Amino acid sequence: MSYRSGHYSEHTQHHHSQDTGRATSRHRPVSHTSAASPRAEGGYTLVHAGKQVRFGPVVFWIVIGSVTLLGMWTAATATYFAFRDDVLTRLIARQAEMQYAYEDRIAELRAKVDRTTSRQLLDQEQFDQKLDQIMRRQTTLESRATALGAMPDVTGSIRPPSPSHGAAASEQSAGTPKPSPISDTVIFVAPPDREARLESRAPTIASPPPNQFAKLEGVDNVLVRLQSSLDKVESRQMAAIGSAEESMESRVRRMRGVITDLGLDMAQLEAATPRAGVGGPFVPVKLPSDAGTFERQLYRINITRAQMERLNRTLALVPYRKPVIGEVEFTSGFGVRVDPFLGRPAMHTGLDFRASIGDPVRATANGKVVSAGWSGGYGRMVEIDHGNGLSTRYGHLSEINVRVGDPIKIGQVIGAVGSTGRSTGPHLHYETRIDGEAVDPQKFLRAGVRLSAG
Repeated sequence: MSYRSGHYSEHTQHHHSQDTGRATSRHRPVSHTSAASPRAEGGYTLVHAGKQVRFGPVVFWIVIGSVTLLGMWTAATATYFAFRDDVLTRLIARQAEMQYAYEDRIAELRAKVDRTTSRQLLDQEQFDQKLDQIMRRQTTLESRATALGAMPDVTGSIRPPSPSHGAAASEQSAGTPKPSPISDTVIFVAPPDREARLESRAPTIASPPPNQFAKLEGVDNVLVRLQSSLDKVESRQMAAIGSAEESMESRVRRMRGVITDLGLDMAQLEAATPRAGVGGPFVPVKLPSDAGTFERQLYRINITRAQMERLNRTLALVPYRKPVIGEVEFTSGFGVRVDPFLGRPAMHTGLDFRASIGDPVRATANGKVVSAGWSGGYGRMVEIDHGNGLSTRYGHLSEINVRVGDPIKIGQVIGAVGSTGRSTGPHLHYETRIDGEAVDPQKFLRAGVRLSAG
């Protein structure tokens, strides 16, 4: 590569063109029109590997100036940094500071992620604990509901008679039997209001994996709703067991009051009460030290229920029920009255119940038949001994369905209404006696009404 002046180049071209012109002039005439003179053109030629590149003077000097300025700036910068180490130090320190800040930021983000993960794990653990607590509580409430549902009604309810008794069957089928002096048979049934159930089973707790369930929004609200539902169930159970305890205690008080008002000896009645064939080893019931209010109430109810069962067995020997079915209508009361045949004052030792011939006559308490047949003014009469000096008589019967020595159960049909003996028409003559002495049967019937009210 070489650089030549414009004059030298033009001179060479001029001689070359002249020689060429001489050679060609022999063949064709010289043209009068020619290109601009080479000398009129200025610039620089860059020659490399046989190739030439021309630059104008302006471009050439711009390139030369740029290269010169770049070299001067590089030399000045190198000299500045060579003699000013503090600038380089500050630059390196700034770079290191930025790196440290970046690393700190990364560490902070990692710590935040760790805290978030730890919080999620803690929330998951708390959720699992709360859910487990809810499940245990629901299990407890279900066991309580089972205990309430299994609680029998020992109120001396009455079994409806067989359909063969006509009117009696239609009367008893009207609803759930209750203890009443008008009925014939005792059974133990649980009324519908004693059947406690867990209504919280409608929103049954779902059992997906806890990790998936805990990720849903509103988990706390779900737990709060479940707790609220269980609270309502528990409050209803507490109300039910409280009502049952109060009802049982009230009935026990009434039963004891009835025995006292009738002038009967409780100890003698209990001694005369027949016992069924039961037994077994004695295993005392112990209340746990950590028992709650429900368990303590249930324990008291079991004690009260045992007392009630014993009183029911005792009162089964007390004739406080009516001997006929239907509305009570007396044609003659207990005490002094005008004799219907002689028209003179006379003592009436019982109650006369209005009834039709053939109506069933029922025993008003458990006992044994001591008389069954014709008995003077009674006509056909049945007498039942209930023990402890208590007995009842049923007179003017049209027929007798039992014999002497037969055991009698409450409500058992012993005969039919008639008008035999000293009678002016169909009715039942009913007597209650204590140690052989006639007493007012209405005293016992009122006690039955008082017991049936509970």
